Amino acid sequence: MCRHLGYVGPPVRVGDMLTLGTHSLRTQAWAPRDMRGGGVINADGFGVAWWREVDDAITVSRYRNPAPIWTDPAVEEVLPQLESWAVLGAVRSATVGMPVERSACAPFTHGRWAFSLNGVVRDWRRTLGAVAAEFLGTAEELGAGGLFAPARLLEAEAATDAATLWVLLRGLLATDHADDDRATAPAALHLLLAAVLAHAPGSRLNLLLGDGAQLWATTWDHALSALVTDTFAILCSEPFDNDPRWQSIPDRSLVTARPNHLAVEPLPEPERLVS
Repeated sequence: MCRHLGYVGPPVRVGDMLTLGTHSLRTQAWAPRDMRGGGVINADGFGVAWWREVDDAITVSRYRNPAPIWTDPAVEEVLPQLESWAVLGAVRSATVGMPVERSACAPFTHGRWAFSLNGVVRDWRRTLGAVAAEFLGTAEELGAGGLFAPARLLEAEAATDAATLWVLLRGLLATDHADDDRATAPAALHLLLAAVLAHAPGSRLNLLLGDGAQLWATTWDHALSALVTDTFAILCSEPFDNDPRWQSIPDRSLVTARPNHLAVEPLPEPERLVS
């Protein structure tokens, strides 16, 4: 599986968010504490995305490497020179049969969005093909069928469940024209998780999504903790230090986090997710 982290708040050094604390994301790559049977070590690459303003527009930049995070000198020599008010990082434990390559490393990005998966989609090719077909029928009724046409799955950066999930999720985000992304993102995550579990109930789905202003996540058979104050919000697979303000997020939850705001809603069991 993987470990991931999202941050929104005052500007921080991007590299610091990977190494901060006695149990940093980098440390979690080789000494995770709560993998819940999803592997032992996260040595199959890493990545980090950060938001910046360019010509009055917010854009997402990223750095990825298929090597173990502890072997890359850029983590301490280059990334700390960059600052951002929002960061999303991930270390990877590749599922057996999936490639270990740069393009398979999260975060996956598009527009102002960045995404990571901690988990696995069971029988992912069949499952996500079925989900795409299901979404296609609904989207055609809305005049947006092209977002879920089978050929769109070929746009996935890598032949992995996470990269293909991202193609589907960004399609859902594009079809929802709500003015407030605070309503759009949770609905998209819920719908995607429901559809995947309907076709592959044994999947583990901790999804993490950010837009540079806030974070959204799901917990489904993997760990997640939150540290939210008046000035910043952090979601992380495992707490990276001993700050007593960390809160463990219950399993089967949908989370929204931004500075001074943490909302945790229970997700229904799989049989109740879809009609």
